[in-house]
Amino acid sequence: MALTRRRILQGAGALSLVAGRLAAPALAQTPAGEVPPILFVHGNGDHAALWITTLWRMESCGVPRERMFAINFTDPLARTDDRVAQANRSSTEDARRELGEAIRELKQKTGAARVALVGNSRGGNAIRNVIRNGGGGDVSHAVLCGTPNHGIYAWDDGLGNEFNGRGPFLHGLNAGDSEVTAGTAFLTLRSDGLDKFAQGDGRFVGKPGVPTNVTAEGPALKGATNLVLGAVDHRETAFHPRAFREIYKFIVGREPPRIDIVPEAAVRLSGLVTGLPEGVPTNRPVSGATVDVYYLSAETGERLGGPLHSSQTGADGRWGPAQVDPSWPLEFVLTSPGAVTTHIYRSPFPRSSDIVHLRPARPLGQADAGAGAVLLMSRPRGYFGLPRDIVLFDGKEPTDVKTGVPTDSMTTLRLAAAEAGRPVAAIFNQERIVMRAWPAAENRIAIAELTY
Repeated sequence: MALTRRRILQGAGALSLVAGRLAAPALAQTPAGEVPPILFVHGNGDHAALWITTLWRMESCGVPRERMFAINFTDPLARTDDRVAQANRSSTEDARRELGEAIRELKQKTGAARVALVGNSRGGNAIRNVIRNGGGGDVSHAVLCGTPNHGIYAWDDGLGNEFNGRGPFLHGLNAGDSEVTAGTAFLTLRSDGLDKFAQGDGRFVGKPGVPTNVTAEGPALKGATNLVLGAVDHRETAFHPRAFREIYKFIVGREPPRIDIVPEAAVRLSGLVTGLPEGVPTNRPVSGATVDVYYLSAETGERLGGPLHSSQTGADGRWGPAQVDPSWPLEFVLTSPGAVTTHIYRSPFPRSSDIVHLRPARPLGQADAGAGAVLLMSRPRGYFGLPRDIVLFDGKEPTDVKTGVPTDSMTTLRLAAAEAGRPVAAIFNQERIVMRAWPAAENRIAIAELTY
């Protein structure tokens, strides 16, 4: 059921069907004709996999999985100056073109006249650009989650930057009495003061003490339905359960029947291997990468037997599928050409997904010199908020996570050589992942990648 064109194939085709019955009672079915196909659009430097939990919640509410897709922008990181080409970065026009292609392919695949778009951060810029510049007739709903609609700053310098509220890109989108396009229903979701890209002080964009001329209301738009979700961070405006409720309700037209994720009896996982050329995240497929998947002890992080799955990527960069149990903690070992060997530890996957995308960790650097093992704790769908959240890495609160407005989605732990091989627990609120410390001398990094 996956779409054949590259933009959707690399991002998220229809999530893979799974043989067998659901582990929970049968889901209430939402008639397909009542819900437009939904295309999810990721943010700056990100990829389709950030939408996994949203897709699972949608499925658990009966939205047919074959009518939901998530795009993978080829080069997801914005240029410093939108008018000046940069290697492995994209312009607003690049993003508009790729999203427009994905919309056309989704309409053709489903036979629908219009689709709904849901975007986080920069993804909302692309959505607005498509709708404003001739694509509104294809889009029934536009949900913009934490999108910096009036910029992350509004300054007279750096006007070529996509995120400058005074620059030509955002000025053009916001021109007129209304900031939305007639014929498409718009919803904006924002934080009540904890979005690091909607702050009045420039310290979050490298200029402490300089007013940004932007406020917490920056993501709101004249003419849209504008909702404040509360104390959520920038990414949580899209991926938090609170955000899911509003996304579902706005598109489907009624409250979701549930917020939790209904497990499947059997789970199939697959995805795309991408890279970090010169430290820049891209969604270009990497060939010749090896992916091994192991079932683990939840208490020790030790492997329970040999690999459940092993595969090597071809030209399309795809790995899998691997069939697993929804109760199994997993380790993904990614061996990618020219990159550090990366051990990715994950909580159990309750449902299937074909957007379990894998990127290698950043290279070992000068700060890691002398460390026997380097471990990372990553939260792709949000930031670590202290004191809002419970964040414990090896039994301690990380010292490299700032307090106040959540700004950090990664924390690093370095251990002595004598400690290599021992278990390390990563805890974020109610999610707990136990990983192993791999020797840095073997060019290895371990990541505890949180799901929630």
